[in-house]
Amino acid sequence: MRFKTEEIIQKLREAEVLLSQGKDVATARRQIGVTDNTCYRWRKEYGGNRTDQAKRLKDAGEAERSIEEAGGRSRAGQGHSTGGGGKLLSPLKHRRVG
Repeated sequence: MRFKTEEIIQKLREAEVLLSQGKDVATARRQIGVTDNTCYRWRKEYGGNRTDQAKRLKDAGEAERSIEEAGGRSRAGQGHSTGGGGKLLSPLKHRRVG
């Protein structure tokens, strides 16, 4: 089952409440219905986030995805101004461009 970001943060909060009530990690994990690995991965990725922060992250990800779908990644900030060629492979090509 795949959870939405908001659901993940809600489940992590539930687990934290259970832990603050004196339950151990295994019991809290079982009550929120996830495996050990999933729980630790979620805590690493979403541990300090609140729901409103998760929505901002989601919106930023969707904006980036739409840019990629529209025409690829932006070339801004890549440091060279080649016409469209690709990677500069030889010093000779590099001298011609620069």
